[in-house]
Order: sequence, then structure tokens, then C-alpha cells
Amino acid sequence: MSEPASYVISACREHDVKFVRLWFTDITGTLKSLQITVGELEKALDEGMGFDGSSIEGFARIHESDMLARPDPATFQLVPWRPREQGVARMFCDIHLPDGQPFAGDPRGVLRRQLERARALGYTFYVSPELEYFYFRDDRAAEPLDRGGYFDQIADEGSDLRRDTVLTLSAMGIEVESSHHEVAHGQHEIALRYTDALTMADNAMTYRAVVKEIAAANGVYASFMPKPLPDQDGSGMHVHQSLFAGERNVFFDAAAEYHLSALARGYVAGLLEHARALTLVTNQWVNSYKRLRPGFDAPVYLSWGRRNRSDLVRIPQYSPGDETHTRVEYRSPDPACNPYFAFAVMLAAGLDGIERERPLPPPVEENVFEMTDGERAARGIATLPGTLGEAIEAASASALVRAALGDHVFETLLESKRVEWERYQRHVSDFELAEYLPRL
Repeated sequence: MSEPASYVISACREHDVKFVRLWFTDITGTLKSLQITVGELEKALDEGMGFDGSSIEGFARIHESDMLARPDPATFQLVPWRPREQGVARMFCDIHLPDGQPFAGDPRGVLRRQLERARALGYTFYVSPELEYFYFRDDRAAEPLDRGGYFDQIADEGSDLRRDTVLTLSAMGIEVESSHHEVAHGQHEIALRYTDALTMADNAMTYRAVVKEIAAANGVYASFMPKPLPDQDGSGMHVHQSLFAGERNVFFDAAAEYHLSALARGYVAGLLEHARALTLVTNQWVNSYKRLRPGFDAPVYLSWGRRNRSDLVRIPQYSPGDETHTRVEYRSPDPACNPYFAFAVMLAAGLDGIERERPLPPPVEENVFEMTDGERAARGIATLPGTLGEAIEAASASALVRAALGDHVFETLLESKRVEWERYQRHVSDFELAEYLPRL
């Protein structure tokens, strides 16, 4: 048995762990869990645990359903919201086929492949996402827990929930950078501290689970739905990202304009070039496109700048000239995405821009929302897809997205989203009934 696996066994004995949850993710980013007793742990670590992949969205057809969940000992953590006596732990799993081959549809595997590509070029990919979410009084109606606004303190009824969430994340080894009330009523944000992208994708999945568990324990419902309130801002997941070569941030150049290296400029150019195709992955739900509308602080236009929050890509200026803090912020993703896929396609787009030495257009420091269509056209500023249907069309034509996700995930994701889009198009909404039934 390997040293990490031996550590897991001894940690379970030390902390009186009786159950271990084996976590993994389906193609939509939904967390799945297989619970085993500690008596099965050694077998799980050595051989993996079998399960029916045909019952997991995007995994396998019924005649090829057998799969193995192989726990990653490096992700072992106690589950703090369960009792300490006869406690519960969790580990994330890599999914394999019965012959031991990695499963092509495993989200962790998809991200790993892109990280290996970056590593072959000498880079480590670091990310820090800001995941926004809402507290509602229950899951039956979108009634916000509070009527606070950005950074409010007195009207912030969710502050204790956020505090307990941060403490729980900390107990699980997940570092938090900041937390605060967001712009919309009942909306909150907890920003996770920079780390490598695979660890961060695991952390983002844990974060979403912890937010919901703490809320439920306090009789409140937490939602990562991108746009639950029609006249309030939606929830985003701004992703700060950078590439390092050893200890050196390769996005930084002290002598360059904005301190952005040629590599960073190529990376941003790649993001902008492929942004329309990436959107199906970073904003995968019909509801995602209710958030991506002008007037609600969510980016719509393909532009970049420094302090300008109407741009799709922003170069934060909190510490100008500081190598460590030089980074790129991609602002369109929402917190209901699959973080493994989102990080993978963003990295793929950025590396493509670097490798092809794509030129970066001039920055846009004006408010893009306030420009006329003619002014945007004159500046060559295109738009993100406006509907899930447009996003499907853009992604389906992208060789880069196919290569980043792999054929299995690419085809399965497109099939799933086409079904969702067709169902949405057939649906007759309350708005339509109220607007048209009485007069048509």
C-alpha cells in the first residue's frame, strides 16, 4: 500500500471515522457520492469501488456500464458537518474502466489532460474563482433571506451563515481569501485563495456542497442558480488565472505596458478568440443566459481592459507592478458550471493564443454597455452567445473545445444541452400565459 493510502487508513483510526464518502462529478458538474464503511476502505484504495456508470449523466450506455471509482488519497478530509464520533470523511475519485484505463468522460481526467499539456510547456496553471450564490428562505419560491446590497453589514442576515461556511471550508483545508454580501438581495460571495487548477476544481465542488449543507442545517436554502431573480443581478464565477514557470509568474513583465508579458497578451487573445465557443461550458444552462444580459454587471461583449468591469476579460489593478498578483480575470462563467471543464477549456484557449502568438486588440476602458451598436461595431467588439441555442451552435463548430474536452465529453455534452434547449423551447411560461391568453 502506498504511503498516502497508509496515511488515510491511520487517519481514519485516529479520528474514529466509520464511513467514507467517495465523491465524483457527472458531466453537468453535479456532485455524486458513494458511501462505504471504513472496513471497505483498504479495498477501495487498492482496487477502486465498482458502480453503474449508465445511471450517471454523460458517463456510459447501459451495455457498457461497469466503472470503478478510485479514491485519490491526497483529497482525504473529514466532513465537519457530520458527528465527530463515528465520523465521516470524503475523498474525490478518478473514474476508471474495468480494465484499469482512465474513463474518457471523467471530469477530473479532462482537466488533468489540459494541465499535463501546460506542464509539457513548462507551466503550472493557478486559478482563484469568486463563486456567488443566493440564500433563500426555502426552495419553493425565490424569496431572498435579506434585502442587503454590496458589502452591506447591518442588512446582511447571511453573515453568520457565511462565517460558518468559511470556518467549515478552513477545517477541510480550503483557504478562503474573502467573503461578503453581494449586489443583489440575498446574494453572497466567498472567494477561494489561489491554488493549482485541479485542487481548485475539487475545492469548488466542496465549496458548493458546504454552502448548501450549512444553509440547510440552519433552515435556509442556498442556490447557485445563475439568475433566480428577474430584476436583480445574477450570480457569476469570475475566474482569476495565471501561469507560473516554477516560482516565476510568466504573465508578468515589469517593462511591458500594463506589466503584461507577451505570453499573457497571447493568453488573453486566445480567451477572446474562443470565448463564444467556451460559453457552452462556462454557462451551460438555459438560465445562464438570463444573467448574460446588458445592464446587470455580467459581461456580454468580447473586450478586455484593466479597471473596466464591463469587459469580458479584466486585468485587476489591486497591486500594479506586483509579479505575484499579475493575473487575468475571466468574468463570464457562472457558479453552476462544471469547474473541471470550465478550467480546462479556458486553459486550452489561453494556451492556443500563446502558441499561435495571437495579437491582442487594444483595451477598452470605456463602459461597453453604454456604447451604441455602431460604436461597438467600429471597435470590432463582438458579443457572447445570447441563448443556450446560440452557445450550442458556437461550441459544436469548435475544434478547440472538442480537443479540450475529448470526443466523448464533447458529444455527450452537446447531446445533453440540445435536449435541454428543445425542452425549453417547448415550454409555455407563466409570462406567455399572462401576456397572451387573455387577449389572443
